[in-house]
Amino acid sequence: MTKWKNTRNAGNLLSFIGIVVICILLNNLGARLNGLLGLPLFIDNIGTILSAVLGGYVPCITVGFFSNLVAGLSDSFSIYYCVISVFIAAAAVAFADSLRRVRFPQVIWAVLVFALLGGGLGGLLTWLINGYNFGEGFAVECAAKLNKLIPMGYFASNLLVTFLIDVADKIVVTVISLTIYKLLPDRLITYLNGRAWHYNVKLARTDKNRMKRTSLRIKITLLVALSTTLVASAAIGTSIIQYHHGVIEDYADQASDAADVIVSHIKPKQIHDVLQNGSAAEGYIQTKELLTTVRDANPEIEFVYIYRIEEDGTHVIFDLDTKDVKADLPGDVIEYDGTISKYRDLFLQGEDIPVDITDDEYGWLLTVYKPIKGRSDKPLCYVGVDMSMSKLRSQETAFLTRIISLFIGFLILIRAYAVWLADYYLIRPVNTLADASSRLAYDTPQAREESLRMIDELDIHTGDEIENLYHEYRNTTFDTVHYINEVERKSAQVSRLQNGLILVLADLVESRDQCTGDHVRKTAAYCEIILRQMQKEGIYADQLSEDFIDEVIHSAPLHDVGKIRISDTILNKPGRLTEEEFKVMQSHTSSGGEIINKAIVTVGEESEYLNEAKNMASYHHEKWNGMGYPNGLKGEEIPLSARVMAVADVFDALVSRRSYKEPFSVEKALEIIRKDSGSHFDPLVVQAFLNAEDEVRRVQKLNMEL
Repeated sequence: MTKWKNTRNAGNLLSFIGIVVICILLNNLGARLNGLLGLPLFIDNIGTILSAVLGGYVPCITVGFFSNLVAGLSDSFSIYYCVISVFIAAAAVAFADSLRRVRFPQVIWAVLVFALLGGGLGGLLTWLINGYNFGEGFAVECAAKLNKLIPMGYFASNLLVTFLIDVADKIVVTVISLTIYKLLPDRLITYLNGRAWHYNVKLARTDKNRMKRTSLRIKITLLVALSTTLVASAAIGTSIIQYHHGVIEDYADQASDAADVIVSHIKPKQIHDVLQNGSAAEGYIQTKELLTTVRDANPEIEFVYIYRIEEDGTHVIFDLDTKDVKADLPGDVIEYDGTISKYRDLFLQGEDIPVDITDDEYGWLLTVYKPIKGRSDKPLCYVGVDMSMSKLRSQETAFLTRIISLFIGFLILIRAYAVWLADYYLIRPVNTLADASSRLAYDTPQAREESLRMIDELDIHTGDEIENLYHEYRNTTFDTVHYINEVERKSAQVSRLQNGLILVLADLVESRDQCTGDHVRKTAAYCEIILRQMQKEGIYADQLSEDFIDEVIHSAPLHDVGKIRISDTILNKPGRLTEEEFKVMQSHTSSGGEIINKAIVTVGEESEYLNEAKNMASYHHEKWNGMGYPNGLKGEEIPLSARVMAVADVFDALVSRRSYKEPFSVEKALEIIRKDSGSHFDPLVVQAFLNAEDEVRRVQKLNMEL
């Protein structure tokens, strides 16, 4: 039989938490001890190996993942190594039986595998995260000495030394872990080993061909693996694309700022003097020093020059020598090349020149041109600034490595829990019932009585539909259709788990804004207040179904997801934005709608949740009078969810502290909302918001205290 007891459920949970907490502490204490002793090791996997031999894969992977998160509180780079810790945890579980029995050959193999993961894969991860560099420290110094003794190259020598050091580290942590394990009382080990699943199997499985015990587990594992991989791939792809565009925009801004500095310090008269007298012109040396200062102020600036573009070619006014390229002399006329050749007509017409990216004999460059204008406001010449983009590839590799390593560790953790929950709450109880079913007989009263006694002794207590199924089956009303429905219901629970993962990953991607976390939580709370008040007052009753309200509340945190496309320079700028920056900031509405629309297309089916998320992301800055953005919608052309979010968004912005303002009082904020009713906001939404003032104040005060 199989016995399920609620008291044992509580004991299992407490023992699970205890193992995880203690082993995480052991990992971090080992790392701290290593730091105090100044050893060239890590000693941060003691708890991971111990949890593997004590508790199995779920607590072990949990310890491996969260140990790095805890370590990340003091060293943010530790977070990106959680994937290594999770891999070591998985390897420790694979060798757990040999480690418990201290089988020497298998223990040696375990140490080597741990070192390959920690030193080999971890060293490669370090190299990628640091932009093709192993950084500094004892290992790098040893690698340099080794490379002098046995030339093998920078990468190979560092990777070999890292592996060898990790072999020593894993010998130490394995010995410590197994010593602790051997010192534990047998009674405690027996107790912990019985905590993984809350049952004792008493039914023998005689028909193995009929009972395929792992088929559903395999399907669920594949489902979780496929869905999480697809979601992670989409999130990682979006992140690297946005990062690439963000870096290019940042380079363009830096080049533009440098060109503006030069333009602001050069007068048209100086240009005429140089054109006539060359390097003998008055102020030539000072101007050249200015160009040199601007170039040297930013290590990414490769070339700075001033050209006049004529029909016969490019006339050099100022140019600077570089380490590899000799400068052209003032007055030289050179052929059109690169960006100048591409935009020749615009140069000749005195037009603004777009930012251009070229990859030629001078390298991978981003070029910005700014005109120096004469009295007639016609460009006399152009200041050119070339930014070297050579570091962008290593920066993108480092960024991609970090986000992939973090996501892989997180996904392995999610998969472990998903499979464990499905196994515990779905597969095991169903298999128990199937075992009992194969032994039931109804041909005689005695057989029926024995069958009922056998079913009664199962005593399944899961606290959910499976328990209801058991009781229905116990009363001889169980049927195949009911069983299939319950299996499908549980499969739907796994699917909802994946939907939750989508939100978690979306939140990781959009969390660049320093204010986003609190803002999205508070706006969602204010949206719920407004919607419940409108429902109470019968406002828009034809739209305010419970499903609609739930969809708006749960999708509200995605209303600013478009800010992922806004550069950090603008997004977190202290002080007010310029008009140009504000236009860029306004684009977050359209960007948000596009991002969520991609999610809708990826899902491939109608989703009201994503539709309302798209409405709020796209239109929460539209105004009732049609003066908002991005589309100038007015009145009820604006989706109801976006009209509700508009009030919540503005109110929270008013009562919150920002880098450019102090928070308004609630009274002042409510007065502004009331004043803008009928112009900025839907009057009925404002009415509901003001009528719920007490609840609004309660939520606002609560958030102020947090």
